Amino acid sequence: MFPQIKVLCLTALTLIAFAGNSVLCRLALEGAAIDPYSFTSLRLLGAVMVLVPLSIWIIPGAGTGWAQGSWRSGFALYTYAAAFSMAYRSLSSGTGALILFGAVQITMLLAAHRQGERMHRSQWTAFAVAIAGIVYLVSPGVSAPDPLGALLMLLSGVAWGVYSIAGKGISSPILVSSGNFLKAAPFALASSVYAFAYVDLSAPGILLALLSGSVTSGLGYVLWYTTLPKLATTQAAIAQLLVPLLATLGGIIFINERLTLRLAIASALVIGGVAWSMTPKIKQV
Repeated sequence: MFPQIKVLCLTALTLIAFAGNSVLCRLALEGAAIDPYSFTSLRLLGAVMVLVPLSIWIIPGAGTGWAQGSWRSGFALYTYAAAFSMAYRSLSSGTGALILFGAVQITMLLAAHRQGERMHRSQWTAFAVAIAGIVYLVSPGVSAPDPLGALLMLLSGVAWGVYSIAGKGISSPILVSSGNFLKAAPFALASSVYAFAYVDLSAPGILLALLSGSVTSGLGYVLWYTTLPKLATTQAAIAQLLVPLLATLGGIIFINERLTLRLAIASALVIGGVAWSMTPKIKQV
């Protein structure tokens, strides 16, 4: 029982970190404190600044982690982060979260099906309950979204799904995460150079981007890679449905958004569905 509790706690911390990314990004971009290109670059560089020294300290002699990870994962990580920042210029938080995590679920579940994983009937029911909670939460604000913004968020979700799938079975989360962020950084810097005319920086924006990179991205993704091998791909996919809900709660706390009965009902549906899906067959730590 204890290993299952440990996995659930690690998963919860990871999802809180992911939700923190959404809140920090919204605070920075909606407040026009920074442009999306610079936010992406500083977010990735902030993660590198934390992960590289951490990996050297935890695993002496392992180097910077550059040899770990892959260019494919690095590019997927950059694509997720860049498309995420760009999309939130034109999408509402609810619409963006629905598109993002809908794309993540589809990507991961299709990959799981291809690899031979099958969800039994109760897991499909749990998935439907959790999806219903997300749809119920955001449906009042869902209108025809900006086509480019919707496409960018869809791309971000697919890229995050690919990055998550690549993390299955890795032996050293800290080194692999360090390597992936190092390989993602050049893509981000190149895009910032390309978009130099649009650069708009402020001290609050820089701070929010670095905080997003160093804590909720860098350390959060190490937690995610640590947790992934203990979860089936289907469980990992469904668990991420909690992130839009947690991001909404973060908005209430940090951006003074209002708590409504609708949010309370959606919370019960999403949390209940995720808890239901996580019950069977969690791998032992």
